[in-house]
Amino acid sequence: MPLLGPRYWPAWSMVGLFCLLALLPFRWQAALGQGLGRLGYVVARDRRNVARINLRICLPEYSESERERVVREHFGWLGQAAVCQGLSWVAPVQRLRRIVSIRNREFIDRCVAQRRPVIVLVPHFMGLELGGTGFTAMVHPGMYMYQRIRSPVIDAVVRHGRTRFGSIAVERQDDLRTLIREMKRGTPFFYLPDQDPGRMRGLFAPFCGIPAATVPMLGRIARLADAVVIPTFARFLPHGAGLELIFDPPLENFPSGDPSADTARMNHVIEARLRSMPAQYFWVHRRFKTRPVGESPLYPESARRRRRDARRRQQAKIARQRGQHG
Repeated sequence: MPLLGPRYWPAWSMVGLFCLLALLPFRWQAALGQGLGRLGYVVARDRRNVARINLRICLPEYSESERERVVREHFGWLGQAAVCQGLSWVAPVQRLRRIVSIRNREFIDRCVAQRRPVIVLVPHFMGLELGGTGFTAMVHPGMYMYQRIRSPVIDAVVRHGRTRFGSIAVERQDDLRTLIREMKRGTPFFYLPDQDPGRMRGLFAPFCGIPAATVPMLGRIARLADAVVIPTFARFLPHGAGLELIFDPPLENFPSGDPSADTARMNHVIEARLRSMPAQYFWVHRRFKTRPVGESPLYPESARRRRRDARRRQQAKIARQRGQHG
């Protein structure tokens, strides 16, 4: 087995740790994760600053002390999401039913019963991974777009966790026709829309009033598959009470045929929900990293990136010196 060699033992040790944590009562996992998250708030300076900048941009009506409270709470939810990761890999259906509750299930059940093509629009809130597992175990195996993880061990484990109830993984570079064909068979498609795709793959659409590079594919996929779009949100409940998977009503009069308008509407849907549970949105992501031409960067260069760039410059200098003396 190629993934069992000594070079992969550290990764397997981490996987084993998360699987052991999954054996703990959920309330214990939540408390441990919240504690680790508070530690992360102290030590993860760069990510803490990214979260502060994002909140200042997206929630300008909050006072500085209110935003700082949200950042602290956010790191607690980050820690809880990390500690609970093993549940997505190994928890049986019976346990997932005890942890994950579903609100407004009739919206998705109606589409599934009618074998109607449906896009489950799932933004990056903290309960996303566990909520997705609950969906595949309790609602429908579904289908999701997958991007390989750099570590082959973690990649294999995450893929197994996401497909163990029958979910179909579609690679990002796969032919779109395969995705559309499967959706027309009645398989719901999990679509994660809200990360910075860069200038080449995205268009700028307002997000909290700021132009944000956004993948403009939701409207196109909905049009090609004649699909209903159901915004869906995963929310950790306080004090380790579980996780809530919330289905909102399907989007009406969507798509419009205008990619810019459809992408802006999608962002508006996400904005509305993040205001109802601000601490659980994925604030540590550099959502506004790609800027319109002529606009200044919003994020300072991280210490890690400075070290990486300095290392690359040093390597390039050494390579040039070797070339001169070769």
